[in-house]
Amino acid sequence: MSATDEHAERFTLLRPLLFTIAYEILGSATESDDVLQDSYLRWAQVDLTTVRDTKSFLAQLVTRQALNALRASARRREEYIGPWLPEPLLLIEHDAAADIVLAESVSMGMLVLLETLTPDERAVFVLHEVFGFDYDDIATAVGKSVTAVRQMAYRARAYVQARRNRFGPIDAARTAELTERFMTAATTGDMAGLMSMLAPDVTWTTDSGGKATAAGQLVMTGAEQVAPILIALFGPMQRRPDVRIEPVNCNSEPAVAIYAGDRLEGVVLLEIVEGRVSNGYGIRNPDKLAALAIARTITRNTHENP
Repeated sequence: MSATDEHAERFTLLRPLLFTIAYEILGSATESDDVLQDSYLRWAQVDLTTVRDTKSFLAQLVTRQALNALRASARRREEYIGPWLPEPLLLIEHDAAADIVLAESVSMGMLVLLETLTPDERAVFVLHEVFGFDYDDIATAVGKSVTAVRQMAYRARAYVQARRNRFGPIDAARTAELTERFMTAATTGDMAGLMSMLAPDVTWTTDSGGKATAAGQLVMTGAEQVAPILIALFGPMQRRPDVRIEPVNCNSEPAVAIYAGDRLEGVVLLEIVEGRVSNGYGIRNPDKLAALAIARTITRNTHENP
């Protein structure tokens, strides 16, 4: 096997893992693809005889490139019109639901929370808490001392745990049923039914990026405020023959894709806690919806470690 072929084989084997790492650091499938492309070009120049652990080496390389991309995009996110939500991730299978840690880590709620960490804290949290890398490898990846990385890991873990609801086993059938009931209530104008499915302190966030219309305010809190807006938003869709609503698996959560003809107009992700919607996320920005053209595989593991 030539060196070029071996570079490609090793990278391809680990690509789903590397994509997952990049996505959890960036919250963008599009930027993650760019990071992997750039990382491969750098990897292709590496002398393989110097690489003791391919998985660790490539994870560090991808982390460094993802952090560079995250810092470079900071200004764009600051200037973004309205709330910024991560790009929704269309999953090729529901296998992530069997891995509670992975499912939680790519959920929209977790990605939104990770946005409030510093870039280094986010990378440290993701690499240690989600992927189980040791502090020595993480220190090399982020360019910090092991002591500093331990401190960042402690702070980030405490911060996240204080703000996240307990995440239990995913019941795919139950979440699919709740999502269908939610959409039925919203599209048929069943106010009582919809209110019964919303947590009293539900928060609804819409990301349009100033490029699509959004009903009501872009961030709404409380069932009494959210329910009427959802009915006003989804109700007219019931009467439009060109509109179809399809269930999808985005970010290991129940979600629906809304099409007008062949054009994807929006994606709605629901975070359900104890049988009620605690957070809803509507993505309308066409730039972010473009990433849904490709179904992805995510993983925390690889079967080999060449």
